[in-house]
Amino acid sequence: MLTLKEREIKRAVKEGYARIAKQATSDYASRCCSGDADIPEELSKRMGYTEEEIQAAPPESNLGLGCGNPVALASLSEGEIVLDMGSGAGFDCFLASDRVGPSGKVIGVDITSEMVEKARANSRKGGYANIDFRQGDLENMPVADNYVDVVISNCVINLIPNKRMAFREAFRVLKPGGRLAVSDVVLLKELPEFVKSSTEAYIGCLAGAIMKDDYLDIIKSIGFRDVRVVAESRFPVESLISERSGCSTPTDPAITPEQQKKVADSVLSIKICAIKP
Repeated sequence: MLTLKEREIKRAVKEGYARIAKQATSDYASRCCSGDADIPEELSKRMGYTEEEIQAAPPESNLGLGCGNPVALASLSEGEIVLDMGSGAGFDCFLASDRVGPSGKVIGVDITSEMVEKARANSRKGGYANIDFRQGDLENMPVADNYVDVVISNCVINLIPNKRMAFREAFRVLKPGGRLAVSDVVLLKELPEFVKSSTEAYIGCLAGAIMKDDYLDIIKSIGFRDVRVVAESRFPVESLISERSGCSTPTDPAITPEQQKKVADSVLSIKICAIKP
């Protein structure tokens, strides 16, 4: 059973990402008219997406969220079934769709109804026939046991209060021999209290992050094998707050520039692969 704090966190995350989905819909037209349409694209390039990948997906699916490119990390093949945990507006799902082809399938699960609706609209516009977007809690996903070949996730597990349950769900839905490919934010040292208590920092994928070793230990304890850190890099804290959360403005940031400097060396973007035996 969830604690009061965990319920409050979930509610804040749902409300925050519902706001991002609604804001993105209204902002898309204004960005195109003002010449700022490349903002999410530039953020995506920093995360490891190629220009070809960015252009391949419906433009309104790319909200500039994430901290890596789990689709490239997963090395997807034709005919595979892929699950994206925390699929948002569908950007990674659309890239995965192209790789698995008509004989494959992509399932996107997101807790926020506004994001699921946006993803479905993007799918209809693009004519994607092999993607199924579902609303659901990542701690209890609407996906059958031993069903998918690959689970991907892009900077979402850190948002979940019970990370062990989320990885247990990933393990449950994977077929034996299935693969896990995750990009996420972890910590090298504990965050100060002013970050942990910030709702905006939680929505921005910062306050919910845990220590790197603890993150890897959870994956291993669930039963995953061959758990490998494929790559890691420093990730700019300001990107996790002002650019990504949709909750801050330059004149009223969630965390001040001075505070950002104090935590800059604590945050790491990490890419992890693992296998279900």
